[in-house]
Amino acid sequence: MQKTGNKIKYSLVKGVWKLFSLLPLSVMYGLSDVLFYPLYYWIRYRRRITRKNLTESFPEKTLQQLIAIEKRFYRFFIDMMFEMCKMASFSKQEINKRIRFVGIEEINRLLESGNSISLFVGHCGNWEWMSSMPLHLPKNVVSGQIYHRLHNSLVDKLLLQNRSRWGANTVEMKETLRWIHTHVRQGQVTIMGYIADQAPRWNNTQHYVRFLNHQTYALTGAEKITRKYGFEAYYLDIERKRRGYYEVHFVRMCERPQSLPEFELTDIYFNLLEQTIRKHPEYYLWTHNRFKHATTKIVQEVKL
Repeated sequence: MQKTGNKIKYSLVKGVWKLFSLLPLSVMYGLSDVLFYPLYYWIRYRRRITRKNLTESFPEKTLQQLIAIEKRFYRFFIDMMFEMCKMASFSKQEINKRIRFVGIEEINRLLESGNSISLFVGHCGNWEWMSSMPLHLPKNVVSGQIYHRLHNSLVDKLLLQNRSRWGANTVEMKETLRWIHTHVRQGQVTIMGYIADQAPRWNNTQHYVRFLNHQTYALTGAEKITRKYGFEAYYLDIERKRRGYYEVHFVRMCERPQSLPEFELTDIYFNLLEQTIRKHPEYYLWTHNRFKHATTKIVQEVKL
């Protein structure tokens, strides 16, 4: 009985989600402009953790500068929620117009030569739209993206459906190594995306990195898999060109990742990610409690 109720609830939520996704993006952005005020000033969604993250990460900035970044971030954050919804009804032509993968020819040459690739991604820009990358890859390549299961099962199922629309396999984090090993053993070429800037659990804290004025623990699973199987390593630098349009640039992290000292690939990733964030800090996910295991020098009082 409960399963039947859950199915009905999911079908209703999915139907509303799909209907809402049919709205033009211009209308969605108009709603986003309106929703900014209650979300930021009244609901104050995660304002405290956002201000704390910004203050600790940019001690050189004044409070006025931080508040300006904060407001731009919340405007972008609402935009992205609508953009995620819009994915449910995007055509291939529309998504290809909205996000460009600059330099993908180099990636395809490596894949066609039999080289598997690890893609290191951060919570910058619209990382959800990156799931359309398989539309531009050779058909025989197995594409995957790691995800962390959400507590809300309805939202989790909706996002999984969105992320798999364009041919990417969604792999739960704890199944990553098994999934990779299976395809390597079968001789299949893979390309796997890792959003590797999340805070690790205490049982997975092995390496500190210097990141945005913090000494913080880092996830190292992407590096371990890349080195273990001799994959190529690329960082994805995403840039928001204007509202609703993005470019993704492929940055080769090193020639032979397996030849690097342990954890150096992780250090390279966080250095590149920080460069991306510092260019446009409003496009990073500041509402996430990324630095809960970190130590930092705070030179400015955190105020709301």
